[in-house]
Amino acid sequence: MTARVYSFDASEEETLKKLLAYDPYLDTSLIPNIPKDWSDKKYMAAHPELKDEIERKKKEAEDAAAKLRSDPEANIIFARQDYKIKDGRAVGLDEGKSYLYISASDEFLSGAEAKLKKNLKSILRASPDEERKVIAYVEEEREKSEEGLGLIFG
Repeated sequence: MTARVYSFDASEEETLKKLLAYDPYLDTSLIPNIPKDWSDKKYMAAHPELKDEIERKKKEAEDAAAKLRSDPEANIIFARQDYKIKDGRAVGLDEGKSYLYISASDEFLSGAEAKLKKNLKSILRASPDEERKVIAYVEEEREKSEEGLGLIFG
């Protein structure tokens, strides 16, 4: 995994959070939700009149999922990656900026940067010095967290 850091105006943090949390495969406006009962053989035996509707809905969901799988940008899903947003002041950098730390494969990161720039006006790859500081800060936080859990669960 490769770690990268991006800086952006703190005013765009909410927009970024929405982008980072979004997973199109969980979006029921893109892929119709199939009721769990429709997988239950007893339920299906009791409701044979639903057979055509069920087959139609399942086909709709399969087609929608296939369409998503074929869209490279839709498959840049930040919610499935390791990321953190850090306030500039907290990491000892520009107070008006926030920083996105993301750890992912090089393949993911190559498309992710374009998607970030498309959705956020102010986002830029952090300078090497800023990147080192943010990565060190995130790693230190993780170590402290792991130590704390070790003390609790010993």
